[in-house]
Amino acid sequence: MSNEALLNTLLTSTVEPVFVTDADSRLLRFSRVLETLVGWTQSEALGQPIERFAELCGQTEVARLVRTASALGRICKGEVTLHGHTANWLLTVEPVLEGGRVNGCIGVFRNAAEGVLHQVGFDALTGLPNRELFNDRLLQALNNAGRARKSVAVMHLEVDRFGEMVDVLGRASGEKMLHEVSERLQQCLRTSDTVARLDEDRFALLMQITAVDDSVLLTEKIHQAFEKPLAPAEQNDVAVTCSVGISIFPTDGATPEELMKNSIIALSHAKHSGRNRSLFYSNDMNARAKHRMEIESGIRRALKNQEFLVYYQAKVDVAHGRVAGMEALVRWRDPEKGLVSPAEFIPVAEDSGLIEQIGLWVLEETCKQSCRWQAMGLPPVRASVNVSARQFRNRNFVASVAETLSATGLDPSLLELEITESMLMGDIEAIITRMEELRKLGVYLSIDDFGTGYSSLSYLSRFPITTLKIDRAFVRDVQSNPHTAEITRAIIGLSRGLELEVVAEGAEVKEEVEFLQTNGCELVQGYFYGRPLPAEEFAAMLKQGIRPL
Repeated sequence: MSNEALLNTLLTSTVEPVFVTDADSRLLRFSRVLETLVGWTQSEALGQPIERFAELCGQTEVARLVRTASALGRICKGEVTLHGHTANWLLTVEPVLEGGRVNGCIGVFRNAAEGVLHQVGFDALTGLPNRELFNDRLLQALNNAGRARKSVAVMHLEVDRFGEMVDVLGRASGEKMLHEVSERLQQCLRTSDTVARLDEDRFALLMQITAVDDSVLLTEKIHQAFEKPLAPAEQNDVAVTCSVGISIFPTDGATPEELMKNSIIALSHAKHSGRNRSLFYSNDMNARAKHRMEIESGIRRALKNQEFLVYYQAKVDVAHGRVAGMEALVRWRDPEKGLVSPAEFIPVAEDSGLIEQIGLWVLEETCKQSCRWQAMGLPPVRASVNVSARQFRNRNFVASVAETLSATGLDPSLLELEITESMLMGDIEAIITRMEELRKLGVYLSIDDFGTGYSSLSYLSRFPITTLKIDRAFVRDVQSNPHTAEITRAIIGLSRGLELEVVAEGAEVKEEVEFLQTNGCELVQGYFYGRPLPAEEFAAMLKQGIRPL
């Protein structure tokens, strides 16, 4: 690498405001940080006398220190203020000597009161520019691009499932992970590009482009950079992916606010489309984003106005024709729209964190309803309640379950918590500990959607579970796909071998129920025996029972 390239790299990456002059005290270079402080680009500054720069800074002392250091061949220091900044700065000017003669000077500004990282817009954890500095650079880039009729790409990037990983690995490992993420991002960029850390696990990238393909190539490099796992903890390599949203100036916005907003919308759609992907903003995304915001607002109102209901779907003992259990399923009755599909509001609730409030309400309501039915003389049956990943990770979850059981008086053996198989990834020991705490309360534990996740079978015997639930994707294909039929038989056999109860969900026709019964699955749930019902209608089913096959 040439001296020129080294100088450019240094001034691009340094976190301090730095400038370089030649032997005649004319500006040669200065750092990006100083660009932001004084609002002057490299091209505008090149060759300008130090007096012009001092005038721009609003401080003639800057020129005096440079001229003195150049004339005397020694370091000069002085306290200065910069135009538009209230903080005092300590300027150190050091002459560059060659053969005993002064060939130029290097000036470095340091904040006299606080750490320079915070003062000049850099993130203390990663050393990357922060939101304020990124916004300054974005505005500057748009001004330059507008004059030159060029394009600018703005990207928002988020580490997928970062919160879940921090819950498992701990905050220290999370910070180490962010360090490594920032380093990999910087390796993907050109010297003229910018990457900033906005907050927690969200980053922003800025690049001037001549064609949209430039930004496509960058996102491909970014995804490739994360193909190798990170090592934030001594004994854990973590596979990390990221989602990216992209907006382009001037087609997707003319102001920093518009471009930032639209890249965030694109990021949201990248996450909801399966994560680990990059998406460009489109007008259609904006409409869908507004719809999601309306759904989230509606959920908050529904929680406040008690618009949620619990429906119940029977788990049937096929051989004896009786309701042996039930699954509690949340429904939302909007006063204007009527019943809102769970597929529409559950994903929004999960992303917004509102799923925890909904989940706790469903748990409490189900326990209360079970007690009401018993008071009416109906046969007690175990109620299954779905647990979201956010609920399960919450350190207060076990205490919430215990408080609910105590407050309602429900026998713990009549409550089953359904945990999806995909939640059993991460710190296995911590997951097992949480499960054991729940089992000590006397409640039952079920693995939902079994066969669709990635949990290791080697741990299955260690999980203190009582039930495996075969996913409907297998059940609906048992008649048409021999391989699916064999997998379903294997899951039933595995359950029986581990002395676990096995439930098959999604059975819709008689042939599916007969297949399941013939192969040893005693409990079946699905439309064949009825759709989820409101509490009053489900009570009638409990009274009447189910006719055997």
